[in-house]
Amino acid sequence: MKKTIMEAFKETADKFEDRVALKFKTGGQWKETTWKDYYKQVRVTARAFMALGLKKGKAVSILGNNCPQWFISDLAGVFAGAVPGGIYTTNGPDQCQYIASHSEANIVVVENSDQLAIFKKIKDQLPELKAIVLMNGSDPDDMVHAWNELPKLAEKISEQELEDRIKAQKPDDCCTLIYTSGTTCNPKGVMITHDNITWTAKQVINLIKWNQTDQIISYLPLSHIAEQVVSLHVPYLAGCTVWFAESLDKLGENLTEVRPTLFVGVPRVWEKIQSKMMAAGAQNPPLKNKIAAWARKKGLAGGYAEQEGKPKPFFYGLANKLVFSKVREKLGFDRCRIFISTAAPISTDTLEFFLSLGLPLTEVYGMSECTGPGTVSLPEPFKYRTGWAGPAVPGTTIKIAEDGEVLMKGRHVFKGYFKNDAATAESIDKGGWLHSGDVGKIDDKNFLKITDRKKELIITAGGENIPPQVLEAKLKSIPVVANVVVIGDRRPYMTALFTLNPERLDQELKNAGSPARNMAEAAKCPKFRAYMQQKLDEVNTTLARVQTIKKFTILPIEFSVEGEELTPTMKLKRRIINTKYAKEIEEMYV
Repeated sequence: MKKTIMEAFKETADKFEDRVALKFKTGGQWKETTWKDYYKQVRVTARAFMALGLKKGKAVSILGNNCPQWFISDLAGVFAGAVPGGIYTTNGPDQCQYIASHSEANIVVVENSDQLAIFKKIKDQLPELKAIVLMNGSDPDDMVHAWNELPKLAEKISEQELEDRIKAQKPDDCCTLIYTSGTTCNPKGVMITHDNITWTAKQVINLIKWNQTDQIISYLPLSHIAEQVVSLHVPYLAGCTVWFAESLDKLGENLTEVRPTLFVGVPRVWEKIQSKMMAAGAQNPPLKNKIAAWARKKGLAGGYAEQEGKPKPFFYGLANKLVFSKVREKLGFDRCRIFISTAAPISTDTLEFFLSLGLPLTEVYGMSECTGPGTVSLPEPFKYRTGWAGPAVPGTTIKIAEDGEVLMKGRHVFKGYFKNDAATAESIDKGGWLHSGDVGKIDDKNFLKITDRKKELIITAGGENIPPQVLEAKLKSIPVVANVVVIGDRRPYMTALFTLNPERLDQELKNAGSPARNMAEAAKCPKFRAYMQQKLDEVNTTLARVQTIKKFTILPIEFSVEGEELTPTMKLKRRIINTKYAKEIEEMYV
């Protein structure tokens, strides 16, 4: 039977009322919120939002790091008949203004004074805005309300008024917006329904055997669908406990305190853990490293054997006792039964590194438009394979189109893009199939493997979606630039390849005070590089932090049709460029 978020949450709050729902640190100490109090705080906040002018169908924009107030604000918006829309903390004022304006936000919730300053500057550009709520601290501005003022404001709205808003909602109504970058300059608002969320979360719970004893740590951006499903929505159906990491920098420390039973990471998180472990291993004495190398060899063989349901190699148990168990304990993974990598492709090297340590990373493939997971791999024989994304979520269907594109159908497929019927029609065909934009294949065990990307959207190692055309258009505003290709897919940061405009080169060389006389010399000239860096820095100030170009390479020649970098209509051939200039690209990531 279809359910709304409110119905699912109330059932759990009634069932587990005195169990711990949320844990967060204050003054160095972990504090707790029970399911009963969590539910009560959501209702109080919903009434306060209504008192501040939140109307049905309007939005609540949330800008902040992972914390109880983020969860409560999101759910309170839904309870009040509005749609929450998260904003990445790395977004600049332009992106904040666009999302709040496009979603018709009546309420904006921010975490701190810096984020408040952004919205105080742009509030005149938000005609629907009624109030700003500040999670931490206070502000004299009449439009700004401190978090601790909300219970008093809630008194202006009766419980019955809130109940009327709750009962007016249906399972197929849109209840949240996930803003995700497309290939145009503005992000699209993915409309997710109550049924999309409650149904998808239930499938995940059944697959992973999630229950009220599980412990989750919330640390990935809550604007992303993956983190919302894992730490916000699944828990209020399963009744488990969510701990909030103090910050990404303190994640390692917090993991040893929380000791989660399930852990989800984007590739960049796994890569950072891998790098730290390898650096620490380099400091070990020779004998210890020799034992570790022996154990990892057993671990890798054992991991691959397990995938096929075959016996693990002799002495695998000893390797586990001597090495793997100690690694798990040191990382805070001693009671963790599932390790998931999601949101972006992950390298085989990283997958095999953890597999060799008895920590099989299983992949989940999906997207915002299918409410997160499309496939789920499990660390059980025949249910995961290194480098494959696993089988489809039960109750859904995945198929490969004639051109190789991955198509999906099921109750997890989104309602459409907010205020963008044209994009919706491109994404969901008349047969109800969601077109992923990814190219893949399905084997005889119904495992999906993503082999390429039909669309050109870049997904960084941190899981951020970045449309290259938008960045390239801005970078081409640098007068001397003829063509630019931004790089960042599966990478920790963004870089760029530049070619120079021969018609502007002489003048720009003079402006730079460079002795170079042609493109080849300009590409190597320190003075000209410094000049380009200055121009690049100016462009970077207009971009979100995850979009900024950290390194660049000036190529000594132009792109051309003859050189196969351009099509006859002068469009970039990205795959050929990535292959042809692979050496230059790799040098920017050394």
